[in-house]
Amino acid sequence: MIIRRIDQNDRKDIDDFIVNHWYTMDMVVRGESIDMGNVDGLYSFEDEKITGLITYRTEGDEMEILSLDSLNENRGTGSRLLEKVVELGRKNGLRRIKLITTNDNLNALRFYQKRGFDICNIYMNALDEARKIKPEIPFIGMNGIPLKHEIELEMIL
Repeated sequence: MIIRRIDQNDRKDIDDFIVNHWYTMDMVVRGESIDMGNVDGLYSFEDEKITGLITYRTEGDEMEILSLDSLNENRGTGSRLLEKVVELGRKNGLRRIKLITTNDNLNALRFYQKRGFDICNIYMNALDEARKIKPEIPFIGMNGIPLKHEIELEMIL
């Protein structure tokens, strides 16, 4: 597996990957609409195909992970991408890495906590506000769980 930083040469393929997995280039986090075509990230590839992607943005001494997708579950792709982002944060002298997931995303909650992230905030009923910006957000999420809250996790570097 090879991991590279997103650059302009890869942008169309990365954008296609994002739309294929998120159905849109717009993500709503904490009431803010984010154009995923303008964020930084790393991607993995094998045999000339993208196998994983992690996107993030940095502000001040904090990095926020916006998405993490792996086509090959349980093969270490997501873990490797996350490790590289944590290394990048440390190398750049950042203090904290954070992310937001939703209450239905049990896989993400398990994945990040096993890798040193802690729950630091729960934003009750945040998806009600997000639907005002992006009405296509469903009411029922993964595993039939009502999609209602945003959960913030952090890693202090």
